[in-house]
Amino acid sequence: MKRPDLPPSPRRSWSTPLLLAALLALIVASFATLRLDLAAFFTPEAVGTTSEFLGGFAPPETAAPFLRKTLDAALETLSMSALGTLLAALAGLVLALPAAGRWGGPPRAAVRIVLNVLRSIPELVWAALLLVAAGLGPFAGTLALAAHTAGVLGRLFADALENAEPQPEAALRANGAPALTAFFYATLPQSLPQMLSYMLYRWENNIRAAAVLGVVGAGGLGQMLKYHLSLFQMQSAATVVLAMLLLVALVDAISYALRRVLTR
Repeated sequence: MKRPDLPPSPRRSWSTPLLLAALLALIVASFATLRLDLAAFFTPEAVGTTSEFLGGFAPPETAAPFLRKTLDAALETLSMSALGTLLAALAGLVLALPAAGRWGGPPRAAVRIVLNVLRSIPELVWAALLLVAAGLGPFAGTLALAAHTAGVLGRLFADALENAEPQPEAALRANGAPALTAFFYATLPQSLPQMLSYMLYRWENNIRAAAVLGVVGAGGLGQMLKYHLSLFQMQSAATVVLAMLLLVALVDAISYALRRVLTR
């Protein structure tokens, strides 16, 4: 009996092993070029200096006037992160539509370049630039968060819109619905839970970023921390650090609960 012809074996691809080998070589080269002296952290002198430095933070400052001042700064940091994330979500959605190839407008590649520029500049650099124009305070910090996060959310929103199923919108368009109506009733509901999840995750990150932005004079807890550290008021700085940790934990818990509700 004649044996049926077997299908040809697939050609072996070397792209994945070559990529892994290149990454491994890059990691090895990174460790070879960086002079990491990990043993220096565990010398008696380093341990003693670190213990003395950390001991200066105890006990944290608990005077009522200072706690009220810290609470005001924490609320300012929270407001900066929330408003910055909201402005970034609105700007990101506006930029995501042409970036996803929706409704003509600016060239898709040009909008993608704008998003790359926005998110490639760190929040601290944005804050340093905006402090020149807006002056010291939370306004510059809020705009810095919004500028960087708009680039991140715009890219994520564009990807979510591109991954949405096109058939529902095409069916509405075939039945005479306008393009905007078809988008709001067919494509946006598919992408909205994912987009909201992205926005909440960036809010968590912006809480941390807002606390750091104060170091350059953008207000909030970061500005308090820089002030007290520069004066070597370690106990007051410890209270500010604890307020940062509590604020981040609170926002993480709220964001986690909201994401759970959205994914049900």
